[in-house]
Amino acid sequence: MTPPSLSDKSIIVTGAASGIGKAAAFLLAQRGARLVLADLPDTAGDDVAAEIVAAGGQACFVPTNIARSTDCEALVAKAVSAYGRLDGAFNNAATFSFGKRLAEEDEQTCDRLLSVNIKGLFFCMKYEIDAMLKTGGGSIVNTSSIAGVVGEKMMAIYSATKHAVIGMTKTAALEYADLGIRINSVAPGGTRTGMFAAVQDIPGFMDMIKSIHPLGRAAEPAEVAEAAIFLLSPASSFMTGSTMVVDGGLTAQ
Repeated sequence: MTPPSLSDKSIIVTGAASGIGKAAAFLLAQRGARLVLADLPDTAGDDVAAEIVAAGGQACFVPTNIARSTDCEALVAKAVSAYGRLDGAFNNAATFSFGKRLAEEDEQTCDRLLSVNIKGLFFCMKYEIDAMLKTGGGSIVNTSSIAGVVGEKMMAIYSATKHAVIGMTKTAALEYADLGIRINSVAPGGTRTGMFAAVQDIPGFMDMIKSIHPLGRAAEPAEVAEAAIFLLSPASSFMTGSTMVVDGGLTAQ
């Protein structure tokens, strides 16, 4: 089957310097999208954009801390100034915690996860939706997690934020369905990203990953990126408010 074309579509990808976001950026470029990539300033976002341009694609990098409203506003403004409009956004940036029971967590961790995973998503969607309304609509995909669909031990705060992603996605989808904007989410199981690598040596983590996924492994970033791109594309034109689970069979048990 031919992958859906996104030729000349202006699309933002956050968390684009690595992992799922980086995989999505390369795949979107191959399908003709014009990209604005976002990640923190000290990441390899410039390198990802340069690779895409060297291969004949269109991409630029905007250093962005999504926990800052002004950064998100500037990110969307860059997409509009560079390409004349905003057609799509893959809001993938997030932060993670694992390894402590709820009562062992600290306020700093809670504040960090709420600020990035919830407020950051709100800021991104606020400005993306505003831009899309001015040009007749678009498609937004937000990265939740399997921890946003079911409970996961040792990650209570992270799980709470990813449940919130799905709730915000569903509500916004209803609010803008009649205005031409589709909003969906993707919920990956364990995926071999930088966040995954940072915790994979915690005792018991890899055993947990193998045991909870019937396929017996973690996902590769491109496997999740393909799902997000489907939701961004016209191929999913009758989907909004949905959560596409990419979990190796975890929720089929």
